[in-house]
Amino acid sequence: MHGSITQQRFCGREFSAEDVSLIQEVVDTCGGISRNELANTVCELLEWKRPTGKLKNRECLELLLHLEDKGILGLPDKRQDGNISARKRIEEVQPDGPYSSLSGSVEEFAPLVVERVERQEQRELFKDLLARYHYLGYAMPFGARIQYLVYVSRPRREVVGCLQFSSPAWRMKARDQWIGWNDKRREEGLQQVANNSRFLVLASIRNLASAMLSCALRRLKSDWERQYSTEPLLLETLVDRERFHGGCYRSANWIELGETTGRGRMDRKNERHGAQVKTILVYPLAKNAVRRLRDGR
Repeated sequence: MHGSITQQRFCGREFSAEDVSLIQEVVDTCGGISRNELANTVCELLEWKRPTGKLKNRECLELLLHLEDKGILGLPDKRQDGNISARKRIEEVQPDGPYSSLSGSVEEFAPLVVERVERQEQRELFKDLLARYHYLGYAMPFGARIQYLVYVSRPRREVVGCLQFSSPAWRMKARDQWIGWNDKRREEGLQQVANNSRFLVLASIRNLASAMLSCALRRLKSDWERQYSTEPLLLETLVDRERFHGGCYRSANWIELGETTGRGRMDRKNERHGAQVKTILVYPLAKNAVRRLRDGR
């Protein structure tokens, strides 16, 4: 049982109750990863960095221990067993049908309202919707993340979708060759790539998916730049070819690059080659994005 969530001051920084709640969520959701990786994730989410831009990993580890001593969270054991996959949250979908009963054409429900997930109640709603209605469930993304809830305005205000943009895949052969990256440039340029890692449509409204994507992209670039002080140049997404065609991406001029090997971010021993192969789609966010990612200028 967690202790009460209150504002904390540590190493010269004030952590709000919402910050502490987010730290709890990271620790609770990312089961199996090391304490050092937990600290890195918390530093990224809270932008706790040195003037040089490096993460305050050591201080964050001390903060996690401090919060554990107060009974606010429970850290994993120091010993690692090699299993570093994030624990997913998947709930049983309600038996009474889809989340929303709305149907028709998206124009009947416009305008769509896209809200960034920032408050605790928004995070809980976002997490619950993905856990119940997305086939991958909910898992705390590693590194950067920006999440949106999408609402219709009429006949009543109602949430109809969720989108999440997070850190990109570390390596993808088709993407890396398309950009022209070597290992050094890939390591430097990945911070300017974002992954549309979750896309959930909750209502049977025609063209809703395309409209959601369009509305989210209109604000993502500025939100990402404001949050991470980095201009995003390229979006990527991975479409499960056994489940989806990716029509809303294709109609929005996303570019198909090929397919993944099926390994995934955590398959370091290459044990899942060929499993869950997905189609890679990308979308440049700026003029000459590929050249800038390749050349670093």
